[in-house]
Amino acid sequence: MRVPSKPWPSGDWRRHLSEAVSDAGELVRLLALDACARYETPAAARGFPLRVPRGFVARMRPRDPDDPLLRQVLPIADEDSNIPGFTADPVGELQQGPTAGVLHKYQGRALVVATGACAIHCRYCFRRHFPYGDHSGMSDRWQGVVDHIARDPEISEVILSGGDPLTLADAVLSELARSVARVPQVRRLRIHTRLPIVLPQRIDEDLVGWLSRLDLPTVVVVHANHAQEIDADVRRGLAALRATGVSLLNQSVLLAGVNDSTDALIELSESLFDAGVLPYYLHMLDPVEGAAHFEVPEKEAKRLHRRIVARLPGYLVPKLVREVPGAPAKIGVDLCR
Repeated sequence: MRVPSKPWPSGDWRRHLSEAVSDAGELVRLLALDACARYETPAAARGFPLRVPRGFVARMRPRDPDDPLLRQVLPIADEDSNIPGFTADPVGELQQGPTAGVLHKYQGRALVVATGACAIHCRYCFRRHFPYGDHSGMSDRWQGVVDHIARDPEISEVILSGGDPLTLADAVLSELARSVARVPQVRRLRIHTRLPIVLPQRIDEDLVGWLSRLDLPTVVVVHANHAQEIDADVRRGLAALRATGVSLLNQSVLLAGVNDSTDALIELSESLFDAGVLPYYLHMLDPVEGAAHFEVPEKEAKRLHRRIVARLPGYLVPKLVREVPGAPAKIGVDLCR
């Protein structure tokens, strides 16, 4: 079935963003879940509060405490557990920023921390403790960031990350993208964002307009973990993005209780492809403090990946990877052992 690629009216997404659910009690009531100790707000939620758009809540199953979308956003007591090996800086990013707002994590690429804001607070987020005040909110510092990139002849790709860069105004994003496009050695722009999945109204006329006019090959990497996240509105937004000429990829995280089954991973890949998105990476969980309850053991991850390899064509199989502090790229998990 052909999905219309018409974007949403400009600015409508801001209303949806402002109406996001930020109270666990309200979320429990909306889903008709019985109040119990499981839903007592953990201390960890004071520093990393609940935030989830109502459209994403509408995709959750009522009266199901094990819903895979709910599990990604609802703070639970397990977050307060102190688990050895789970730290505030799980991938060593605080040592990788010679210039405020720019992380040199990967060979030939510069990652710009464009903002600390997100439309949704995923409980497994590897940057849930990141000091965004030192790196983002830099609309008055973009030129310094671009100048830093221009001075490094090895940088051929710029990655906009965050937070979520699509929480920024289109005028800001458009100017930053045009400035990056003027750097001679930069060949690609990459935008990492969860908004097309959790708040598809963000794919509005203004966003589509400047992306369509951008004179630089652009890759948009979205983030869906479960096929249930991809509804008609998401497919419409993704179709509008594709119509601009960008390439669409997906990164997901392997999460216990969310997508740690063969069928869930296969359905995710199939749903993504039906929506015009290629599966790209399946990440092992980064060991961030507060998220240990999402960890899937490596042996089980390899088993699951081997099973989806056996059942899907190669272009629908995401690479199983982990991030290792200081490594020049994502590291593939060895499936031969």
